[in-house]
Amino acid sequence: MKILITTDTYFPMINGVVTSTNNLYKELKTKGHEVKILTLSHRSEEWSEGDIYYLKSVKTRIYPDARIKVPFYNKLIKEILDWKPDIVHSQTEFSTMIAAKHIARKLNIPHIHTYHTLYEDYLKYILNGKVIKKGAAAMFTKLLLNSLDGVVAPTDKTREVLEGYGVNTYMHIVPTGIDLRKFQREISEEEKEELYRKLNLNREDKIIAYVGRIAEEKNISEIISLFPSVLEKAENTKLLIVGGGPYIDELKQQVDDMELEGKVIFAGMVKPEEVYKYYKLAHTFVTASTSETQGLTYLEALSTGCPIVCKYDKCIEGVVLQGTNGYAYKTEAQFSDYISRILLNDGLRLSMSEAAQAKADEYSSSTFAAKILETYNKTIEYSEFINVQVGA
Repeated sequence: MKILITTDTYFPMINGVVTSTNNLYKELKTKGHEVKILTLSHRSEEWSEGDIYYLKSVKTRIYPDARIKVPFYNKLIKEILDWKPDIVHSQTEFSTMIAAKHIARKLNIPHIHTYHTLYEDYLKYILNGKVIKKGAAAMFTKLLLNSLDGVVAPTDKTREVLEGYGVNTYMHIVPTGIDLRKFQREISEEEKEELYRKLNLNREDKIIAYVGRIAEEKNISEIISLFPSVLEKAENTKLLIVGGGPYIDELKQQVDDMELEGKVIFAGMVKPEEVYKYYKLAHTFVTASTSETQGLTYLEALSTGCPIVCKYDKCIEGVVLQGTNGYAYKTEAQFSDYISRILLNDGLRLSMSEAAQAKADEYSSSTFAAKILETYNKTIEYSEFINVQVGA
């Protein structure tokens, strides 16, 4: 099968969409399919490198790191049209999606889309939150997705939100997979010691860690606010915050205001290939975010054997198994109780670690790609059926 994947974001940018897109690309290639990626260039030129086609783009102030494609018609799109893919799978809703719709229409092939981001939680980033409101975002999403041949939603939570918007395009529930091999590697004692020194930690410290983008919608401030209740039960606990983002200065100020210096440690950005070490260092992964469509960091943590304590959100149903591989809290008392259980009971943590790795195995990138292929085949078969009916 010839498969075209389109995305506004790709390497060297790092985010959940890039990771998901790259994992899908690699797995589809491994399964013997022809795959090309159409994305935006971060240089003032366009080019192709192997299977990756970079369209010329310029920066825009619509939202941070946003770029827009210019001009619309060019030789790279003509090359893709000449290649004649069997299906187009878009990953983002903006510039390259327009190209995806154009290619699908020209070739009369199906176009499906994975809805990665609940934009109602990110409107403050779009034109500074002054133009587009929740209702408008819902209407835009409805009009966009109802014009397609299928939508991939990573969780029931996402499906329910889209149905609430009025999206009636057929939806396939396909949880995004991760490359488990990246996170199931072991960390040596020497590597641990190096991290302890770098982060000013001691072997006796109990470490709870947040790993991910440092943004307001991730609700890390709640974790910091609740952290003192954990210290009351396990005073040698440290909160490790790993990542970078636009809200880091506000969080550092909060730590200062709460006099938690030395107890809350900001590790900053780390190389993607080094992320697993921080999960391995932690006794538990913590997050209070409710803005996820699925939450790849949950899967990353589980695959390293790191139990999870998270704020309840529908997206973690079936992923975080209460009392088995982690806990979902709803109150401050539950937050500190659940974390202290894991920190102070080595036997419980060990059993949760084993259960975490077992659950993560269900979300391998290979399984993910196999389910996406099923979606492609069903969509193509239905499209061909419709074309025959129309022709008749």
